[in-house]
Amino acid sequence: MPTAVESTLARYNRFLLIVAGLGGLLYGIDVGIIGGALPYLEATSGLNRGQISIIVAAVLLGSVFSTLFAGLLADWLGRKPLMLLSGLAFSASVPIIALSHGFAALFAGRLLQGVSGGLVGVVVPLYLAECLGAKSRGKGTGIFQWLLTFGIFIAALMSIFLSYHVAEIAKTASPDLLHHTKDLAWRSIFWMSLPPGLLFVVTAFFISESPRWLFSRGRTDAARTALLRSRTPEQATTELGEMAQIAAEGKSLSGAAHKGSLFSRRYVIPFILACVILACNTATGINSVIGYNVDILIQSGLSDVMAHWGYVLFTFCNFLMTVVGLQLVDKKGRRFLLITGTSGIILSMVAVGTLFLRSEGSRYDARDAIQSLVTADNKISINFNDAALKQLGAPAATTGPQSLAIIYSYGDFNSSTKPVLLDDAEPASIDRASSIPETSVAAFFQNPFADLKAAQTAPLRILHAYITPVPSATNGWLVAICLYLFVGFYALGPGVCVWLALSELMPTRIRSNGMSVALVLNQTVSTTLAAIFLPVVGKYGYSTMFYLFAGFTVIYFLTAAFFMPETKGKTLEEIEKFFEGK
Repeated sequence: MPTAVESTLARYNRFLLIVAGLGGLLYGIDVGIIGGALPYLEATSGLNRGQISIIVAAVLLGSVFSTLFAGLLADWLGRKPLMLLSGLAFSASVPIIALSHGFAALFAGRLLQGVSGGLVGVVVPLYLAECLGAKSRGKGTGIFQWLLTFGIFIAALMSIFLSYHVAEIAKTASPDLLHHTKDLAWRSIFWMSLPPGLLFVVTAFFISESPRWLFSRGRTDAARTALLRSRTPEQATTELGEMAQIAAEGKSLSGAAHKGSLFSRRYVIPFILACVILACNTATGINSVIGYNVDILIQSGLSDVMAHWGYVLFTFCNFLMTVVGLQLVDKKGRRFLLITGTSGIILSMVAVGTLFLRSEGSRYDARDAIQSLVTADNKISINFNDAALKQLGAPAATTGPQSLAIIYSYGDFNSSTKPVLLDDAEPASIDRASSIPETSVAAFFQNPFADLKAAQTAPLRILHAYITPVPSATNGWLVAICLYLFVGFYALGPGVCVWLALSELMPTRIRSNGMSVALVLNQTVSTTLAAIFLPVVGKYGYSTMFYLFAGFTVIYFLTAAFFMPETKGKTLEEIEKFFEGK
């Protein structure tokens, strides 16, 4: 039977895992919440497709900025204060988003939400690596990833609840009431994410500072006190001795340029490998597929409600397979799971791309006919019905459900309309006010090389106007199943292993700043993919985007198969010696 001291230590260690899990939960909500809110945001915000892409990517853009400095901030402020700051930033972002009207406020709120996510993504795994023992390190990082996927699942459940409400209102409501209901729906989804942020802040108040950070600041007594909350006195003494030994070795290495240089093999190779893995991890398209999941399923042939249910099942597969991955990561190893996961992702993405190619291959471009309908004030509004279908010159054999998506530009600013279904109550509309940014700051984020002044007087140019057959519900569920396989293989391999790889590959000397740089690269790739997703889909189709994701994952597979060492069962010091060539 455990003693009172052992029970106290066990309770605190469990509490650490709970706080870490809440950090993962916030990160997951950061990533997943836009997926369910996006259809209603598109329908009521008045933003064009380019601006919607920026709103989706704003979280990732904020993550890039905060991740860049997260390591420095963690070293300057400490791990615990930075965790508190990240929770407060997330909590503050929710009312900014939920109460916003217009692009600027919505962008600012999503950017702040991304800043919090970037801080959480660095400081929580860093805190776990420094506070948990070697036997608990994998478990702690796994719980972070596990609740990250649970956060995405919770965000999906929020949206499915509201989608039923919207569908019920749509049966009898006037257009104005339906618009109001959809507007309230996406705001409610964001309001529901506030409690986890506040809970993370409250629980983070009760944890100790990282003992290794305290020791690095010369606060040995405080480090011992922090260790004694989760270790026995004997364990605390042993770990303090190890810290002192590592610090002494670091000082001796710093005096020998050929051994201590940051450009030596022991630092450069694992750093580059971690960066490649982090970049490829997001280049699988995971964040874009999560963020645009409902839209993807609707365009593949599912109804609005079924697409939301499809998203719930998607997030549940992610959550469930993460649990499976956690059971296998210490049995099969990181490298095995990465090879298995990336192989499945490649096959799944090729299958999804092929399913979309079948319908996109028969789409018709009515660009010239749409251009002729542009009014003198450079606007257009088309009710897409059978009469319009004939007017636009669609082939006579074109029958069944259709959708219309218009890609257009005012000067240097390109955008596209949301696909409008045949006989949809909402017209396909384009006007200058909702198509170009209001300020130079917003213009920079939408297109840093564009001339805003010229766009304010430039004529409306129709680049493409695609009339595309809408696939059947059967096709929609086939796409959904392929996406479930995609996220299942992702969760089994890259999803579970990426955080472990990041913390295990980085040597102690560069861990905090190295993690920041690698995550900046990760978030930069993710931001770029999210920002170009809708424009590429509008111009080239979903098939092109999914084939791109498959191509990027091939690079990931080759890296894992030929360059990634197995780190299962090895101490951090053993991994570091491997990269020294010893």
